[in-house]
Amino acid sequence: MGSEETSTQRLNLAQSFNPIGSITGMYIASTFIQARINEADTATRSLLSPEEFEAMKMSDLDILASPYVIIGIVILVMFAIVAAVRMPKNADQNHKIDLLPTLKRIFEIPRYREGVVAQFFYVGAQIMCWTFIIHYGTRFFMSQGMGEQDAEILSQNYNKVAMAIFIVSRFIATFLMRYVKPGKLLMFFAIGGFVSVAGVILSQGIMGMYYLVATSAFMSLMFPTIYGIALKGLGEDAKFGAAGLIMAILGGSVMPPLQAVIIEKGTVLSIPAENFSFIIPLICFVVIAAYGYRTRTFAH
Repeated sequence: MGSEETSTQRLNLAQSFNPIGSITGMYIASTFIQARINEADTATRSLLSPEEFEAMKMSDLDILASPYVIIGIVILVMFAIVAAVRMPKNADQNHKIDLLPTLKRIFEIPRYREGVVAQFFYVGAQIMCWTFIIHYGTRFFMSQGMGEQDAEILSQNYNKVAMAIFIVSRFIATFLMRYVKPGKLLMFFAIGGFVSVAGVILSQGIMGMYYLVATSAFMSLMFPTIYGIALKGLGEDAKFGAAGLIMAILGGSVMPPLQAVIIEKGTVLSIPAENFSFIIPLICFVVIAAYGYRTRTFAH
């Protein structure tokens, strides 16, 4: 009971509160950025003279940059506070890390090694699904006669719904984890993600949008669950192993450009490229499901 129960409690806590920052970020973006930038659509901007277009672009860039400048100032202030305040030292522990031996030791553990890979693919899938909700929705709603600006705003609303579903589903997943082992639940949710993304690929029109929004329900437990499974049993090495799992967020910068390359094709195998591009998140969910399935063979 002891350490295993404590580990589960920490996992549940992480699952319950992490996603709220996503909703907050979207609210700030729509309220303080999107509402202030120029409303001219692509067609209108193409009619502007080079000087007018440059002036509009610089104005929009100033609006986009302002929140980041404020965030940067806040971070610098926090750094200054941390630097000025003396932190207590724990003299009873050895904080020295032997980099190469530690790396070798933790990457010899299948649970951890495969967890880093699964986390890489999960973050890639999450960023692709959330980023391209707006892209997919804008294309679809414009095909129905809606203006570009209105189509983007409506797609952003669908994205907010996806975030809300993500949060609610995380609480549900936290409850289910009382009765289902984390690895098995991870596998089931990854299979659900696979099915919903397959729906995006095979369905055109608004149904594809519904499938894409529904994918958030299945992604909800993945990051903290992979994190908890991968670090289990690492002991003191968990401090260093956690850094490797955090670095796996690089999947969020590697995968979306690959999806964008497919989208630029226009049509693939008689399927709109926007739909077919979700073959990459589909593969990601296969990797995650395989990791959940593999937890059966990991030493406990």
